[in-house]
Amino acid sequence: MKLTTKGRYAVTAMLDLAIEQTQGPIPLADIAERQVISLSYLEQLFAKLRRCQLVRSVRGPGGGYLLTRPPAEISVADVIRAVDDNLDTTRCGGAGNCQNNRPCLTHALWYELNERIDSYLNAVNLQNLLDRHNAPPSTVKRSSQRAKIMQ
Repeated sequence: MKLTTKGRYAVTAMLDLAIEQTQGPIPLADIAERQVISLSYLEQLFAKLRRCQLVRSVRGPGGGYLLTRPPAEISVADVIRAVDDNLDTTRCGGAGNCQNNRPCLTHALWYELNERIDSYLNAVNLQNLLDRHNAPPSTVKRSSQRAKIMQ
């Protein structure tokens, strides 16, 4: 099983958003800067997160993204599924046709692992991660504030 960078970055960006959103909508450029993630990659991820109604965008000056629900109501599994990350550990996608249209010798092992991973990621939400991290919002000026200063 391998969690791709898509899933890792989406969870990281959502946690950053959960930490920072007390300051209002958060521009993706700010998340990209703090987390060292490509802005264009974040835009692709947030389009998927928006389609799954995990985030909403605010346009205009001072715009950015906000979570659509409290962090305690957004599981890590929700985020990973939203960006289409597949955490399946079986070779057959759970269909049970791994070897000559029959389950392979270790199918039950990998299938059970999938269930446990899914159960764990459903049980962990953004609030749990916030509590573990216990970080205050950053003191880095928001990009919209920097733009005003530069003008």
